[in-house]
Amino acid sequence: MQPVLFPDDTSFWFETLRVLGATPYGGADIGEVLTTAQAITAGDYDGWYDQWLDTADRIAGEAEKAYAARYLVSARDGLLRASNYYRSADFYLHGNPDDPRIAHSYTRARDCFRAAAALFDPPVEPVEIPYEDTVLHGYFYPAVRRDGDTGPSPTIIMHSGFDGTCEEMHFMGAAAGQERGYNVVTFDGPGQPAALHFSRLVFRTDWEHVVTPVLDWVLDRPGVDPDKIALFGASMGGLLAPRAAAYEHRLAACIAFDGVYDMGLTVTRSMPGSRAEVEAVLRAESAPEVDAMIDQLMASDPNIRWAATHGQYVMGVDSPRAFFASYLDYTLAGGIAEQITCPTLVCEAASDIFFDGQPQLLFDHLTCPKAMLRFTEAEGAGAHCQAGAGRLAFARIYDWLDGTVSAADRREGISA
Repeated sequence: MQPVLFPDDTSFWFETLRVLGATPYGGADIGEVLTTAQAITAGDYDGWYDQWLDTADRIAGEAEKAYAARYLVSARDGLLRASNYYRSADFYLHGNPDDPRIAHSYTRARDCFRAAAALFDPPVEPVEIPYEDTVLHGYFYPAVRRDGDTGPSPTIIMHSGFDGTCEEMHFMGAAAGQERGYNVVTFDGPGQPAALHFSRLVFRTDWEHVVTPVLDWVLDRPGVDPDKIALFGASMGGLLAPRAAAYEHRLAACIAFDGVYDMGLTVTRSMPGSRAEVEAVLRAESAPEVDAMIDQLMASDPNIRWAATHGQYVMGVDSPRAFFASYLDYTLAGGIAEQITCPTLVCEAASDIFFDGQPQLLFDHLTCPKAMLRFTEAEGAGAHCQAGAGRLAFARIYDWLDGTVSAADRREGISA
């Protein structure tokens, strides 16, 4: 999809499309998004924050008045949209982790979502999942049962990737799964917002050690079919979830939305030399020429500029070069992808600006039962994680999942 706004800044355009893409599940309204974005100057991080915060504050204020008057549907709808706008507000500020605007907008986003969650029928339940010496924060969505359903339900565990929140997963598959009869568990793992804000946990490569305690917790919940639990990872989660599935064999299915095989490829394609040579200079004690080259890349590419600042925040490193080096550790090469045994779905976006070609690489390395879903520009679904085409994407994804892990009697009567 050609940029409708920010034609010279692919990062600002994608993030606008990302907010807009939450519309079908209640996370945005078209006029609100377009009006907000039109007031922003490309590349102006402070202006991005100010405009999204203003919109979020206005919508939240209306929702709070509706709640006070007991107009609960209106309150829920406004709180959902405000939550997503607050989430977007601090997106570009993470180059300075101590910026108080980050905590403010995150807290508002979370509080608005939790208030909205309580107004759903059935309510969406905030949960704390035991993890090492702390907890992981997330939500439990009880399956919407159809007439005649009496037994345990299939369950899908969902997490985001490099920069998403467990609250945003409502619009990126959780609501879609619940309405199809799945229990849904969303959570933030290390490196993701709740884990960073509450426990200062940064990303870790061995994601199976994150998913296993979540799966243990899910298996202890009533109403969960232990043989029908799937794992869904979005964006960078399209690498993390398959990584977990390679070692956690209690899963009935895995979905890579979209598929990622090797985060290091996003680094090596921007730098000259072999992978070994690139890794050596990135991990060197001092490499001023490389630092200067990365500075030039950040100045010329808005996506690299944002990734290098946000990446230091979520990886717990102190320089763009150290962030680039950390990406080399996130890979399914070396036989990891081949260890996955559960049926795996790999999604691919035709015009992915982050992971072009990686879904096919992942698919080619899988030796388990596997399927590929390719989304095109002609369908309006060519953006990363099918931003702007959520209804289309989740229809296809859940149709595949229904056919893979759901019993035939659960699929009867479901229309496409």
